[in-house]
Amino acid sequence: MKYVIRRIAVEEWRELRAIRLESLLDSPDAFGVRHADAVVLSDRTWREQAERGAAGADDGLFVAIDETGSWAGTAGAAPLDGIPDTAHVHAVYVAPAHRGPDGPARALMEAAVDFAREHTDCTWLTLGVREDNHRAMAFYRRIGFHDLGTTVPYPLDSTKSLRILGCPDFRVSRAPDSAHA
Repeated sequence: MKYVIRRIAVEEWRELRAIRLESLLDSPDAFGVRHADAVVLSDRTWREQAERGAAGADDGLFVAIDETGSWAGTAGAAPLDGIPDTAHVHAVYVAPAHRGPDGPARALMEAAVDFAREHTDCTWLTLGVREDNHRAMAFYRRIGFHDLGTTVPYPLDSTKSLRILGCPDFRVSRAPDSAHA
């Protein structure tokens, strides 16, 4: 199947809500928000999220659209709040029917990484993945992210951790110290 990878449009907040809620049902432990909390967000909140992803100077959200016009996945990148000089890949999701080597995951990640490279002045690019999400961890490593040796508590369950991975070819060749992870 062929996919179109593009930045979300401002008016696509309903589609954003639909795929985000789908992602939270499909992979409830992969994101930092619960489905029950996201489902009650106001239309205004979803509009604001779509607007940031579509028009933000340094915050971009990309979608994969399949041949039927359905949304198959998302990935975004933006500066990471509270960690200077670091951009972060977020909202990575591919619907189950579109996973695998012929799916859009790699192209979505390339779009997010390229956006961060072109639209932020950050030196580092990271992402967080639950330590027990072996499939996602293997995918990120396959596309060039590496383990920075840093973990942070998973926001929805303090007994779990997120492993921080970095993109070594983002700007510089040396690994960041833990203050940038």
